[in-house]
Amino acid sequence: MTISERIFERLRQLSMTQKEFSESTGIQQSTISEWKKNKTNPSSDKILIICKALDVTPEWLLSGVDPAASRGKNHEYYVVNMDTDTGTLISEFNQLKKEQRDRILGYVSAFLAMKKDGMMSSSNSDSEY
Repeated sequence: MTISERIFERLRQLSMTQKEFSESTGIQQSTISEWKKNKTNPSSDKILIICKALDVTPEWLLSGVDPAASRGKNHEYYVVNMDTDTGTLISEFNQLKKEQRDRILGYVSAFLAMKKDGMMSSSNSDSEY
């Protein structure tokens, strides 16, 4: 079975239309139709977006192998739009030196511990720290 065949099989399982799939992935309907008609596969830059929309792992989509039989449960990755605050944060974080990244991760751990211990009230958890 090809990648495109797995995509359309999964769409059937989810009762998802090509239009809904297009809307959830941002991939043009004409491109999706080409995959189905010509049995061509999507480009590599679309794989993670497709996996997220279909709730499958890249391993399953690319090979059909799903050793955990989870089809996307417990994802170990995120698909993030780079035009969002989260995308900007990740992009900037990745440009830092290791020591700087480690320091930021230390701050995050400290904030999570404070929150867990109830040291941060809901009113000041949204303020700037």
